[in-house]
Amino acid sequence: MARVGCGVFAGFRVLGQFSGHVPHVLRYHGRHREFYLATAVGRSVHTYNVKKLGIVAVSNALPQDITCLAADRMLIFASYDNVLHAFARNKEVVHTYEGHKARIHLLQPFGDHVISVDVDNVLIVWDTQSEEQYLEVGFDKATFAVSAVLHPSTYLNKILLGSEQGSLQLWNIRSNKLLYSFPGWHFAVTALEQAPAVDVVAVGLVSGHIIIHNIKFDETLMKFQQDWGPITAISFRTDGHPVMAAGSPIGHIALWDLEEKKLMCQMQDAHSTAIAGMSFVPGEPLLITNGADNAIQVWIFDGPGGTGRVLRSRMGHSAPPTKIRYHGHNGEQILSAGQDGTLQSFSTVHEKFNKSLGRGSINKKKSKKKGLKLDTMALPPITVFASEVAHQSDWDGIVACHQGYITCTTWNYQKTSMGAHKLKPEEFSKHKPIDIYATAVDITSCGNFAVIGLSTGQVDVYNMQSGIHRGHYGEERAHEGAIRGVAVDGLNQLTITAGSEGLIKFWKFKTKDLVYSTDLPCVPSGILLHRDSGILGIAFDDFSISVLDIETRKIVRTFSGHHGRINDMTFSPDGRWLITSSMDCSIKTWDLPSGCLIDCFLVDSAAVSLTMSPTGDFLASAHVDDLGIYLWSNRSLYSLVSLRPLSADYVPSMVARPTTCPVEDVDVAGDEETCDEMIEYVSPEQLGLQLVTLSSLPESRWKNLLSLDIIKKKNKPREPPKVPKSAPFFIPTVSGLIPHYVTPREENDTQSKVVSLGVLAQKSDFFIHLEEALRTNEYTAPLNLLKSLGPSNIEIELRCLAPEGGGSTEVMLSFLRMIGMMLNKKYNFELAQAYLALFLKLHLQILSSEPNLLEEVSRVSTQLEETWIHLRTLFNQSLRRIPWARLYYFLCSRHRLTE
Repeated sequence: MARVGCGVFAGFRVLGQFSGHVPHVLRYHGRHREFYLATAVGRSVHTYNVKKLGIVAVSNALPQDITCLAADRMLIFASYDNVLHAFARNKEVVHTYEGHKARIHLLQPFGDHVISVDVDNVLIVWDTQSEEQYLEVGFDKATFAVSAVLHPSTYLNKILLGSEQGSLQLWNIRSNKLLYSFPGWHFAVTALEQAPAVDVVAVGLVSGHIIIHNIKFDETLMKFQQDWGPITAISFRTDGHPVMAAGSPIGHIALWDLEEKKLMCQMQDAHSTAIAGMSFVPGEPLLITNGADNAIQVWIFDGPGGTGRVLRSRMGHSAPPTKIRYHGHNGEQILSAGQDGTLQSFSTVHEKFNKSLGRGSINKKKSKKKGLKLDTMALPPITVFASEVAHQSDWDGIVACHQGYITCTTWNYQKTSMGAHKLKPEEFSKHKPIDIYATAVDITSCGNFAVIGLSTGQVDVYNMQSGIHRGHYGEERAHEGAIRGVAVDGLNQLTITAGSEGLIKFWKFKTKDLVYSTDLPCVPSGILLHRDSGILGIAFDDFSISVLDIETRKIVRTFSGHHGRINDMTFSPDGRWLITSSMDCSIKTWDLPSGCLIDCFLVDSAAVSLTMSPTGDFLASAHVDDLGIYLWSNRSLYSLVSLRPLSADYVPSMVARPTTCPVEDVDVAGDEETCDEMIEYVSPEQLGLQLVTLSSLPESRWKNLLSLDIIKKKNKPREPPKVPKSAPFFIPTVSGLIPHYVTPREENDTQSKVVSLGVLAQKSDFFIHLEEALRTNEYTAPLNLLKSLGPSNIEIELRCLAPEGGGSTEVMLSFLRMIGMMLNKKYNFELAQAYLALFLKLHLQILSSEPNLLEEVSRVSTQLEETWIHLRTLFNQSLRRIPWARLYYFLCSRHRLTE
């Protein structure tokens, strides 16, 4: 079930997934004149250009992981279980072929057809366009279990099948006839490959033998053998050099000279797992290999001896990552430590910026000098690491702990290699303890010091530049139990340590003295410090989380709700959110100011590590038994997201993890049942009846009501504008001997300038609402109408309330009652003051002569005085507290300085 667009995080894309156990496919695009490489990664097909090894397309995801891959000139064929699909334009599925009863394990394009073979030994020939079965052939598993299929070059309508029994068969697909049976070599056939010469194929056997055989005359031309196990892949070089490459299950590649009929060279450890696919680029000295170690490599053969070197590569972790952290302040690099023992950097911008810092080694110089394999000197996988960009160009900026190993290693991000120092206590410099190992590590914000905690409770400080031990905390050890976490604040003033005995301690970083120690409610499993805000997150073994303020050294928040061990946690850059992951497959977002859970979703595999981007745009996660690093976009940065607390009975939904292709976030606006919490919150006009509430009108609408006459007088023009007299179209002339124009005569202005009072006799809307309010005692309508008017219109409306302006004393009484209602309800407080002041200024004489109006004015005056006394009391209380707050802040500052 995919979640609708109502959560804080939405799946974006995955990093670090490049290849699987399925052999790749090499294609040539005639119009582009370029070779393309297609690999199966999970449920999608990735297409790369060979020229730069950049990804150009990601197909739509299939329901299950792809188990077999093939391609012809136009389509890419991919199968899962017993279903075969065809992709067009490297993207969408255009054909589906269903008919197998068992899992498909072999595919072979065949002109306008495609051949598929399942594990039940049934071969089906499909018409690619009509999706119909052209031919179905069944084989007996006991005598001929199909294990390889090949279409020999220039052999029209014919395919060559290899079997687990070692024999080969040549079939004519059009006539459905067996043309010839090859007795074989009594070993199972694992690979078939067409040689550059016609009628010649290479046969790879499970025994490690490679047979170069002429199928036209059934004659073996040459035979090779390698000692690394079964042949997994074969490819021939076609650029003029008679070389054949063969892959092995342990990742080695053998290059055979076909003219000399001997081994030319070996490329050992080309992959850390079996060679899944191998292809020489036609006409070029390039070899493309891929394997289950999540790596694609392009080898070029341009050196002496015929051996190849890596020209381009795309590789991720060959084993699931265990810890990920953002590196730097721009949010573009993610450091990842995997179970394969490597430390890698993945770019969120482009794959070409990925880096591999290599695998930890006990002694690299000794390993290279003696020519030993890397695995014999390899360090265990990294469990915890810390990094800092300050001074990373001067010395090592990464320190890491290894599984069950006491020595911590340093790494250099700039040089992309393991650093020069190995940090461990001096008492263990000559011998390696058995049951003592490093459990926690942190690096200071300046990049000068590393703090390392051990399983014995000892906490040591080392200099990152020199690797020299700079002391330890406590007389012998900092805690009685194993160290569960260490952290250093942003100013190198405090070091915080947590032990398995249930204590958390605060130490002075420089003097190593104990400052404060407190008991925790449960045994901590890990801690995380947000340096900018001084907030410490503590995860416990009872699946709860607490937040501690390192200034007051008190727990300020406690969260519970996980039902499994908490694997990791991370803070948002501003320190508002704490995001946690657990073995219950949930990822939860806690809002620290409100102390509530605001987001929760489930994934199909538990997240073992989390990290939030320093820019706040992405959340990255690593999952159990998964090689990828998944990015989740922060939807609160670009769309409306509800941050309301989730209810106690909230049931989180399962969210599908993103694929390699970036996913566009689509909000489901029409689904009212699932997005009720997305309704925008509208603040009420008054939060509480006891609160004095101001209006939201700008000051220009009410502040200058008493000064309108001054403003009008100031803005009055000095002389009225003169209107030019319009000239007639035909100018009149006087007839005579000499015609001349008629002189204009002075026109007498006979129009009266006295305004008729009949216009003012019409009642305004405000006047009518006030009259109705006398009967209904409801003053909301006249007040809203008055709030919508400008200052000049307000003055006109209030001036017209008097009898000489066409009004009446009853309407003036209604206006005073409206002001009394506003003062009684304590809202639109400043408007009531401004409207009342203007009303008194305009009608003071009438108010003093009318007893009923004077009585209402007295009542309003009493309400106004009571409200001001209440406000004045609150103001005085606040003013009295300000000096004490300043004094407290001053004393706290001096106390910190004396420390």
